Amino acid sequence: MTVPLAEVLDGQREADLRRAARALLKEPLLTSDGPYADEFRLVRRHAAELRDWFARNVGWTLRTDADAARLRKTPGTLTDATHPAREASGSRLPFTRRRYVLLCLTLAALERGEAQVALGRLAEHVVLAAADPELVAAGITFTLERRDERLDLAAVVRLLLQLGVLRRVAGEEEAYVSGSGDVLYDVRRRVLAGMPAALCGPSLIEAEDVEDRLVEMTTQTALDSDELRFRAIRWKLTRRLLDDPVLYYDQLTDEELIYLTRQRGFITARIGELTGLVAETRAEGITMVDPQDDLTDVRMPEQGTHGHVTLLLAQHLAQADGPVTPAELALLVRELAAEHGNFWSKTAREPGAEPALVEQALAKLEALGLAERTARGVVPRPALARYAVGDALVQHTGDER
Repeated sequence: MTVPLAEVLDGQREADLRRAARALLKEPLLTSDGPYADEFRLVRRHAAELRDWFARNVGWTLRTDADAARLRKTPGTLTDATHPAREASGSRLPFTRRRYVLLCLTLAALERGEAQVALGRLAEHVVLAAADPELVAAGITFTLERRDERLDLAAVVRLLLQLGVLRRVAGEEEAYVSGSGDVLYDVRRRVLAGMPAALCGPSLIEAEDVEDRLVEMTTQTALDSDELRFRAIRWKLTRRLLDDPVLYYDQLTDEELIYLTRQRGFITARIGELTGLVAETRAEGITMVDPQDDLTDVRMPEQGTHGHVTLLLAQHLAQADGPVTPAELALLVRELAAEHGNFWSKTAREPGAEPALVEQALAKLEALGLAERTARGVVPRPALARYAVGDALVQHTGDER
């Protein structure tokens, strides 16, 4: 049977729109020459429809031009620290407090700088900015004379290279770190201008507490009517369903839970239409399952030693009767090494490696909403139950039955 051309074209348009939306959710800053160049072109083609969907359903703005597409995302949970910025290559270690400060100072220096900049010159501007009395009073100092400080600046620059804010012209960061050379970059000012996602400039914030400052930076308007309050709730819930691995009901206020109970079908359907995510609703909450398995920055299960250790600890926690301390988990890892060590890396089998393995596993379980650290120990969250393993059942066939 021949399919009408109109249906084929509609199907292709929906597929392209979904691909563009998923690319923005995965990488909110897309550039014309980056790894998602094809998706960038799709975003520009469907910019009007994407802009309208994100504005109406989550309150995010989408800006596009010839160089970049920037989805200004505001997280549903402002204080979630389980998905930090990470090194652009190599170990993918999370950014430290110092690197976050360096990132902000570097962006400020680039904004005031020229179209090209050398890393050494950029470092000088960062050192001058770090001399601000408020930073010094907060215990933040940079001289960039030590190797570890230059490594931190190089990590920041590599992240900006990955994002497309900078383009390397000549040199390598390793030469700057070792003191044997310098690096020259083009500064892509349009991409740089799209980096901030706050709705209010940081210099206009009056609050002192970090959480209050985040609220001020992301609050769009005063909620002086029922309509605006309900819209804010809908935006927050949709943001969490798009960004968080699991939305637990016990994490919601009474007003948010009532609204979600009434509007759950509408909200999850709208998300599914645009992204292809499928809602899995349980008694404890909702998770949006991705059949394509690529809309995540944290994977489980995962190959390798750390992935195996995480899975084994998840199985143990899922069957635990109560909180389990990290020390108890470290002892368990030592026992597991005797059984599974042949499949692990050499460093993971060395004595004393257990606490680091436990820490990496717990960080992943927390980021996925599968476990929670408390004063009494690690407590499994309901979604971890899917990793519980029951007793083995041996089945016989034929004459052996």
